[in-house]
Amino acid sequence: MIPSMKIVVGLGNPGEEHIKTRHNAGRIMVEHIEKKLEDQKIKFIKPDTYMNRSGKAVAPFIKSKKDLANLIVVYDDIDLPLGKIKISFNRSSGGHNGLESIIKAVKSQEFVRIRIGVSPSTPSGKTKKPKGEQAVLKFLLGEFKKPELETLKKLSKRVAEAVEMIFVEGKDKAMSIYNN
Repeated sequence: MIPSMKIVVGLGNPGEEHIKTRHNAGRIMVEHIEKKLEDQKIKFIKPDTYMNRSGKAVAPFIKSKKDLANLIVVYDDIDLPLGKIKISFNRSSGGHNGLESIIKAVKSQEFVRIRIGVSPSTPSGKTKKPKGEQAVLKFLLGEFKKPELETLKKLSKRVAEAVEMIFVEGKDKAMSIYNN
């Protein structure tokens, strides 16, 4: 029997104009962790499709429940402060178009997600996210500032460790350690 491939998908939009945007946090993170985990047997996917068509790039790799169990999707989350991550499993898309596309394409929600916080926060740690659909879109499609990109780069060590733990020791242990 051929073992299932471990797959980590970094969501984002293609094209130069999107490279450093907040909506590309998943793709940016996967580029960082790919270097850290290159000796692992993991396939890293950075879809060349726009966010709302991400499922088209992921579906060909998911043929069974076992494949789903070895899928991790990394993406931006406006509800989390920059520098924070949250691991979840078997949840709805929460309105995230990229995730919604994957759920529809693989016909299941039963996969692990690592959400990457992209919002500024108050000194007490509460997120300060924009109000209104247009403001949210403008914010997500806006570029990270240099210090924010540095924060993501530092966070990539933690995300790489979480990915490794998910694949080696299981999602439940990873959630208990990294969701704090």
